[in-house]
Amino acid sequence: MSRRNMNKKYIVANWKSYKTLDEAEDWLDVFIETPLTFNEEEKEVVICPSFMSLALMDAYLDEKDVPVFLGAQDVSPFDEGAFTGEVNAKQVKECADYAIIGHSERRSNFHEDDALLAKKVEKALSLDIEPIFCIQGKETPIPDGVSIVAYEPVEAIGSGKPDSPDDAEAVAKTVKTEHPTVKVVLYGGSVTAELVNSFTSRPAIDGVLVGGASLDASEFRKIIDNA
Repeated sequence: MSRRNMNKKYIVANWKSYKTLDEAEDWLDVFIETPLTFNEEEKEVVICPSFMSLALMDAYLDEKDVPVFLGAQDVSPFDEGAFTGEVNAKQVKECADYAIIGHSERRSNFHEDDALLAKKVEKALSLDIEPIFCIQGKETPIPDGVSIVAYEPVEAIGSGKPDSPDDAEAVAKTVKTEHPTVKVVLYGGSVTAELVNSFTSRPAIDGVLVGGASLDASEFRKIIDNA
């Protein structure tokens, strides 16, 4: 399987269950209102909207030639077939290069366990979709084949109280030491434009997974610039 260039800072937007199609297009209009200035060799920007918005955003970004990648917020543990309500990796791959797997909100609200998440990773990798695998601490199991991990301490998500850069750096170092296949560790949890560099400037932290702040296009532009 081909692997993406991991020697970059990754800035990933997780829109969660927000934005209609019209709102997603409005966000994009603001996002590219002025030319993007980040160096594509140094930063990889990924937007993960709802499944409903993926096709629209894929067409928009392609038409406008915007140097941004798309990711899904989940992927089915099953192949295509009689699995009502599921979105499988073959379908995701039509629009996205990445998929968030194992987010704490999926684990708590939908009771996703380690075995199920490992199946999702397997299905994503089989279609050359790069998993962004979320962990809640250094003890969280990481499935085989994962190269990108997002450390998202539960108490920091949506609370406005991020973990300290020191703690996040320590977790990133431990994960990379104990899991040699992991090349990229992101920090996620109450990331803002003002705070982002305090995390991305740490040697073991390779980027951020941005939740609420990514819903504002102007704020997300600032996060990209400051990362």
